[in-house]
Amino acid sequence: MPDADRRDVQEKGFLNHMADKEQGPLPGGSNPAGKLPQAEKKLQEAVCVLLVELCERFTFFGIVCNMILFCTVQLGYRSYQAAIVNMCFVGSSTLTPVLVGWLAEYLVGRIKLVCICMFLHFLGTALLPVVSFPFEDVYIDRRHILHTLPKREQKIVFYFALLTASLGIGGIRAIVCPLSAYSLEDCGPKELLSFFNWFHWLVNLNSAVVFVCISYIQQSVARNLGFLIPFVSGLMGMITVHMVRGEMIYKPKTDSSLLTTFGVICSALKACCVRYRYFSTGLTNWLDHAKENHGGQYSETQVEGTKSLARLFPLFTFQILYRTCIMQIPSGYYLQTMNSNLHFSGFVLPVAAMNVISIVPLLILVPILECINSWLFSSKDNGHSPTIYIVVGHLSAALSVMVAGFSEMHRKRFPQVEQTLSEEVLLVSSMPCFHLAPQYILLGVAEALVTPSCSLLSFWLVPERMRGISMHFLALFNGAGCFMGAFFVQTAHTGTQGFPHNKIG
Repeated sequence: MPDADRRDVQEKGFLNHMADKEQGPLPGGSNPAGKLPQAEKKLQEAVCVLLVELCERFTFFGIVCNMILFCTVQLGYRSYQAAIVNMCFVGSSTLTPVLVGWLAEYLVGRIKLVCICMFLHFLGTALLPVVSFPFEDVYIDRRHILHTLPKREQKIVFYFALLTASLGIGGIRAIVCPLSAYSLEDCGPKELLSFFNWFHWLVNLNSAVVFVCISYIQQSVARNLGFLIPFVSGLMGMITVHMVRGEMIYKPKTDSSLLTTFGVICSALKACCVRYRYFSTGLTNWLDHAKENHGGQYSETQVEGTKSLARLFPLFTFQILYRTCIMQIPSGYYLQTMNSNLHFSGFVLPVAAMNVISIVPLLILVPILECINSWLFSSKDNGHSPTIYIVVGHLSAALSVMVAGFSEMHRKRFPQVEQTLSEEVLLVSSMPCFHLAPQYILLGVAEALVTPSCSLLSFWLVPERMRGISMHFLALFNGAGCFMGAFFVQTAHTGTQGFPHNKIG
């Protein structure tokens, strides 16, 4: 396509110009005016990328933290419907970076796509206050007739805002803040695991602030202004990107792509099916059927890269089950907390604030794990420690779900009391919400062990040119786990003929 080629040439020229600007000092020890040393410039880029990442996560958690309460109280959804909406939004926000990354690679220029995604992110976070504002308190005409936004239009605006915000989040994560932008190519396994540990530590510290502050604002002080905070956070992220857009737009290597990987797998499967009735051809791996010297259409390098990625498929598959368990925090566990007694010393706790209990173990464990990793990686046998972390984390997540089941049976034995949430009086169990703490703690331990270790293995065990593709596959399976959780909720509702409003079911 001539337009696409012309756009690629323009972008390559722009990126080459930026690369020329990043050259070190000239011989003679003097820097041209206005140019920073290479190390200082890379540090500035890393700090800016991290700031945008934290702003985006602040926006994301601000939208998610009280979505179930908003859907049930304001939009009139039943509990299972609100949980499905929440999990679908999280899942779509996990999958959109893969879609946007593909668009940036094949259809739209990266710089143009960043601008589009920033606009979508701004639009989505700006529309959410339109849904949450009490229109009957805002628009009063001369006859003092109260105007209300009908539920149907309110839901349409709400879903459109979630869709545009999700697409904007995907653009920020895929183009502005990919892991490759942190220059991790020369890091060893110990440094990579340390990076992932502290990166997730910062993200969860950010989410703890959101769950405590925004959830309380949304629920108690000024709940209708709560969605303005994600809007302001998104605006901060866009300003940061605008200020340093030249340095933050990362250009990945183009010698491998997601479509090429899928093409290798499909070509090998097709060849295997065609030759199934014949005797073994002597190939050691079924993906070898896609090689050019075996009748396929892909090079040796492309097939070998896909083979290294295929070895991670068991890990990715277990991520579906694990992510299904983790998604119980913003769905099932949230509903359990919402239907428990939130009063504590005369103070009504925000529902989403209970999520902090699952974050505290992670904030405590990361420094401890750093000490353990320093000792493990100093020994000869250091390759099994991430695998051990993942196994223990999966067991902790499964135990958390089992404890949640017993807690639910325990909760229903308590008598019901009235409790006010977002100016709505609900009948809830009189069981104190702190009885649910063990399941939150176990899931927090699982997150501290599994997420950094899975990121490490997905990034480290594949060739450098395949690392971006590997992280895309990890995102695909994580998103599938979110939608699997939504499917389980729908299945449970169908099997139990729905949840009463004051029960989890």
